[in-house]
Amino acid sequence: MDDALLQLSHISMYFPGIKALDDVHITIRPGEVHALIGENGAGKSTLVKIMTGVYRPSSGTMLYQGKEVQFKSPQEAQRAGIAVIHQETSMFPDLTVAENIFMGHAPRIHSPQILPVKPISWKNMFQRSDELLQSLGMSINSRSLVRDLSTAERHLVEIAKALSQEAKILIMDEPTSAITIRETEELFALVKKLKAQGTAIVFISHKFEELFEIADYYTVLRDGRYIGEGSMKHVTEDELIRMMVGRSIDQLFPKGNAVIGELVLEARNLSRIGVFKDISFSVHRGEIVGFFGLVGAGRSEVMRALIGIDPLDSGEILFEHQPCRFKSPQDAMKRGIVYVPEDRQRQGAIVTMSITENITLPQIDSLSTLGFLNPTKENALATSYAKKLEVKAAGLDYDVQTLSGGNQQKVVLAKWLASHPTILILDEPTKGIDVATKSAVHQIISDLADQGLAIIMVSSELPEILGMTDTVVVMHEGRIAETFSRKDYKEEHIMRAAMGSTQKSGEVA
Repeated sequence: MDDALLQLSHISMYFPGIKALDDVHITIRPGEVHALIGENGAGKSTLVKIMTGVYRPSSGTMLYQGKEVQFKSPQEAQRAGIAVIHQETSMFPDLTVAENIFMGHAPRIHSPQILPVKPISWKNMFQRSDELLQSLGMSINSRSLVRDLSTAERHLVEIAKALSQEAKILIMDEPTSAITIRETEELFALVKKLKAQGTAIVFISHKFEELFEIADYYTVLRDGRYIGEGSMKHVTEDELIRMMVGRSIDQLFPKGNAVIGELVLEARNLSRIGVFKDISFSVHRGEIVGFFGLVGAGRSEVMRALIGIDPLDSGEILFEHQPCRFKSPQDAMKRGIVYVPEDRQRQGAIVTMSITENITLPQIDSLSTLGFLNPTKENALATSYAKKLEVKAAGLDYDVQTLSGGNQQKVVLAKWLASHPTILILDEPTKGIDVATKSAVHQIISDLADQGLAIIMVSSELPEILGMTDTVVVMHEGRIAETFSRKDYKEEHIMRAAMGSTQKSGEVA
């Protein structure tokens, strides 16, 4: 195509025993936001790594600015003008913003002296950093340490770093996964400015509302194959989902009609100084209670204090009508309350251990005799729960780090369900996983509620809250803004409460 900036044709990529990409093609144009869409494991990351010189394809051609290229390294791709901003920013926290922006290509002093290395022009570096940040509309001090920046600001600095090398193509991988709604709006404003300047943006996200807002064009991959492409104006969400998963997902939120039973847990006026105050709610058997709020509202902090990770300063907890205070997560687990944390890789699983070892880890005592682990019992337990949750893996002896994000989440769920809990606390249970796996996780949650499990679901995705919960507790700046029953759910009312416009603290669910 005449207007193509980067064009990949008939790209295939083979690893030992795996065909990661099979005859894939994609065309990136200047001044266009191009959505790269697909489930986890669809081949998006592999394709990006080929674009940026991490991998060299097994077959196929890549044309950049009309000439055939094959980047030998990420540095070569960067020099050519292709930059990638990953979901997890990679910067030096103890260096300044300017030092991070110009890392590896700092301006030098033109000195007549013969020196092995020309010294850095610090004045020039800070000046150019300030000019670059200001041109992008960023109110970030170039002399600030990166460690003092928010997650969103770090993403913006990564963009500035890419543009300091005159990037013509900017690849953004899940850039909004850990930032607030307001920060997302600021990021999108910057993306639109870059687009107007002729920069090509490759945008990867699982959030359809973002794709329809920011993207002009799309390419869909499934199982390493090219499925389709077109204008975002001429496609619907249902059509994209069908292309992604090869079938229609009629119900992304398969909420069952669980019978809500007896009261299991009641929290009264829980407070932790400087974090949250007067938090009251209750959970019954078969009920899914949602906790919703913007980033920083204090939802996860309440759950951490509830199960004994962090101390409570005041308040009362009644478990099965008896007053209690959990001293540690182990104490809560013994009573039947388990917590599945948001960060599954760092807190939910030990990714360098096998699937079997992860699933059975909390049950080691019951699987051992005289201090020796019984491998037959261990394998039987792991196999049973991996099968129940449909964990997709080459074998249960494979490390968890080899799995997709959705299957890692299933392993974490399997681990805690094997302990037969009474209450299951899920913190962002579908964060960063694709739409098909998200539907499967929702089905598991719904089935568990139908079986009488009491569930608390912390989520920053309002459609998930609306689709899956019976009651939602909305938090704003460490307090309960309002509590809604399912029959009263209205998207605009819940969002307004989350933003603090109708705050009613201390309300009991």
